[in-house]
Amino acid sequence: MRRYGRIKDSLLALLSRDWLGVPVAVLVAGAGGGLVEAGAAWSVALGGLLVAVGVLLAAGAVRHMVLVAREARLNLPPGRLVEVHGHRMHVLAEGPAGDGPTVVWMPGGHAPGEEFRELHTMLAARARSVLVDRFGTGWSDVGPFPRTTAAEAEELPAALEAAGERPPFVLVGHSFGGLLVANVARRRPDLVAGLVLLDPTPLEVIAFAPRNRRLTGMRRGFLLAAARRLFIGRGERTGRLCAAASAFGELTPSGLAEVGWETVVYDGDLGNLPLVLVTPRDLVGGETVLAGARDAAEAERISRFYLRARVRYLAASTASRLVHTPAGTGHDFPREAPEFVVGVVRDLVRELRVTSS
Repeated sequence: MRRYGRIKDSLLALLSRDWLGVPVAVLVAGAGGGLVEAGAAWSVALGGLLVAVGVLLAAGAVRHMVLVAREARLNLPPGRLVEVHGHRMHVLAEGPAGDGPTVVWMPGGHAPGEEFRELHTMLAARARSVLVDRFGTGWSDVGPFPRTTAAEAEELPAALEAAGERPPFVLVGHSFGGLLVANVARRRPDLVAGLVLLDPTPLEVIAFAPRNRRLTGMRRGFLLAAARRLFIGRGERTGRLCAAASAFGELTPSGLAEVGWETVVYDGDLGNLPLVLVTPRDLVGGETVLAGARDAAEAERISRFYLRARVRYLAASTASRLVHTPAGTGHDFPREAPEFVVGVVRDLVRELRVTSS
């Protein structure tokens, strides 16, 4: 199983190289040239077609590399590139350091820190605020494969230290990012003053919920898009898609079975760490999941399962509390109600300042 995993990781690492399209095009054209030299009518026709395809692929591959290089020149990183385990990671830190904890934001999915730029800017007016691009996102290098929550839980503190950011930290994570920052807090309680989990991904949902074809389709979509981008690129790196495909490999029952012990944050794992769990009251936006139910009874069971799994993180700490999002908001509430989210974070920062004074 692990051998298969190493092969898969090596292929993802290769696909993440933006220059890969050129040798692929050369191989296609070379195969066509060999068929042309064979001399048979069918081989000449097929070989000529392959040569033409190879030339088109080569033109697309070169264009892709030129656009990636131009994009890198035009969009310089707003923060610092620091070295983490031999690769560069982008860290943007703004706002007064003061005497309070520094807030570190982590968006959902496998998104770059830039996804939370609005929240970061709002908070940085009064407190120290940090955005970090995980490997394979934003201005950071692609980094090593596989991309796992366990690996990123080690890389995030290393990036903060390399950037000169001093603990204690309040870690704020949304969805998949919430799972990540909870893991950081479990591994490095010496660095973390508090957690704000914005509807974090509950691993029970991955392991036991009805099959989620959307997650499977997303991972396959990332890989297909990366392959297309090598030849039809618009200045976007293939590494971002490969990193996302690798990270989402955890979010399947089989993937979770391999990494569960290193990834789960279970009852009592965070001791008495102040933890604010922020979730919607209902399943607004989850109609697609409920639509897959066979009947009303199963729909009720699915709804109950998701709502109860959603609050499971409360048991991770004896100092946890639940905050509901504004009415009508769903899982994407950081985008729908940014002022509310920043307010929740500010409240926790103020509480921690009073406690430490």
